[in-house]
Amino acid sequence: MLKDQPVGAVLPASDIARARDFYRDKLGLEPDNPDAGDNLQYTCGAGSRFMLYQTPHAGTAKNTQLGWMVTDLPATVAELRAAGVVFEDYDFPGLKTEDGIATLPDGNSAAWFLDSEGNILNVNSGM
Repeated sequence: MLKDQPVGAVLPASDIARARDFYRDKLGLEPDNPDAGDNLQYTCGAGSRFMLYQTPHAGTAKNTQLGWMVTDLPATVAELRAAGVVFEDYDFPGLKTEDGIATLPDGNSAAWFLDSEGNILNVNSGM
């Protein structure tokens, strides 16, 4: 039923103006609906989309909520760091980051960071 339908993500933001600044200044993204007051909609590669919406519950999830698949993870991490993004360091059984990047059991790599609202985002070399 949904297998062939497009999918998008929805992220919470407790301060939509602060979130707009973070996504613009740190990630280089501009909203599709710049005049909206309570939500921001973004289009990324291959027509994928996500939305940020105003809510007091932002930053409460303790899992990755959104990720971008990139072709050169180290270069992407370096570019985001240069823009002020701070990457998380993890040391769990089966998952350890080195210089912000973890090699996953399937051979792919990933790096995680928090947005201005406390949402956990990542960049990865494949899903």
